[in-house]
Amino acid sequence: MLDKLALTLIIIGALIWGGVGLFQFDIIAWMFGGSAAVVSRVIYVLVALAGLYCISLFFRRNELVESHDRD
Repeated sequence: MLDKLALTLIIIGALIWGGVGLFQFDIIAWMFGGSAAVVSRVIYVLVALAGLYCISLFFRRNELVESHDRD
């Protein structure tokens, strides 16, 4: 469950950065009153924490494959 939540946040972050890179538009900052707004900063921190958590997926590949084979 936590893996899926983290990956969802990473996808959201990727779309945000894609918008910034392609259109120079940060939808989170636009929606919540700027990049320094508390809600915007919380979202940015959650995406960053999800990215850090997803680093563990590199080291759990065999574990995930083995659990899938048992099902």
